[in-house]
Amino acid sequence: MLPKVVRVRQPIKSDPLGDIDATIRQGVAELDLASRTKPGDTVAVGCSSRGIANYGRIVASTVAALKESGLKPFLFPAMGSHGAATAEGQRQVLIGQGIDPGALDVTIESSLEVDQIATLDDLGIPVLIDRHANGADHIVLINRVKSHTEFTHSFESGLMKMMAIGMGKEEGATLYHKAFMVHGYAPVIRAIADRILASGKILFGVGIVEDGRAQTAAIDVLAADDLIAGEEALLRRSKAFEPRLPLDDIDVLLIDEMGKDISGSGFDTKVVGRINMPLVTDDPETPRIKRIVVCDLTAASAGNADGVGSADFITRRLYDKIDIKALYVNAIAGSEPEHARIPMVMETAREATETAAGSVGLIATDDLRLVRIRNTLRLEEVDVSTACLADLADKPDVTVTGEPGALDFDADDELLPFDA
Repeated sequence: MLPKVVRVRQPIKSDPLGDIDATIRQGVAELDLASRTKPGDTVAVGCSSRGIANYGRIVASTVAALKESGLKPFLFPAMGSHGAATAEGQRQVLIGQGIDPGALDVTIESSLEVDQIATLDDLGIPVLIDRHANGADHIVLINRVKSHTEFTHSFESGLMKMMAIGMGKEEGATLYHKAFMVHGYAPVIRAIADRILASGKILFGVGIVEDGRAQTAAIDVLAADDLIAGEEALLRRSKAFEPRLPLDDIDVLLIDEMGKDISGSGFDTKVVGRINMPLVTDDPETPRIKRIVVCDLTAASAGNADGVGSADFITRRLYDKIDIKALYVNAIAGSEPEHARIPMVMETAREATETAAGSVGLIATDDLRLVRIRNTLRLEEVDVSTACLADLADKPDVTVTGEPGALDFDADDELLPFDA
């Protein structure tokens, strides 16, 4: 038996950016590229693998601004081991994000080959960058700036991490994650970024901030000299938008979908309170969730279910979509085998939810604290069991928007779409 649930709404900070194209063009114009480039210089534009809102438009606007400056841009995947760590796989990841090289009149130069441009003697590691990028006259990076799923610092996930993990391809990503386990994330990323910036290769970075509804809220075009401070400022803006679960104590968290387009770890580890990397860091103190059930894998993940090991139960539907090779390549490169462990597989979403509910102790059905979310990016509307309502009564900004009822399963005992 499962408890009745009711939909609630919590406020999410949203402030979408108006004109993306004008923002980028103005930002590039203010850099005075003519003083740092020659007409016809080649520019390698590093693109991310994340599910970033409006990413195709942002890349297109950046490419157009570079061409208007008399430069010759091309695109390259700066995504470590993603795309199953193959050149074609990474090319397809970019195309899947709405990046059309034909429409932009540019090429995608995709390769796993890297060049070593320096050695960090104090850390005992080389500085590796994509060979195509290294062969260009300049490099531009385009990435979202946000909290990282595995560490907390003045910079986390963004342009600096892209310089290290992204441009280092599979070889660099694998090596640097090993270094993280000894020296920590921030010192390694900062040391690599400093060396790459010192090379003079970076022309500028395009940092993106998304709001609580995962829409573009801000874009800053950052000159190389201002990139570190600018990224730190963007991270502070990003954290002000971050949504969270409305409760800290949950018996069962039911997640409709996970995926690489939602978070690098499938679902945001800080939202669910499970970083699940014991050799690197402790889990957050809150929220405290006894069991996590995940029901599906997004198509954009292309079978890469990295992070699935942080769940307790998954469905057969999700399991059948996993590309083990893609999952293992990502987990090995990230030194995170815990993230690739397969949880208990239940045939349906109903079975997975009921099994999870039965594994949290002697709790009466009416007292079970169950929360259902679509994914960790979409938290404005949440389904909670009636046992949660007492705690939510102390949160006047959380409102009940429906009547209590049974969880919505179809005839095959799979969850109906969250917005049905």
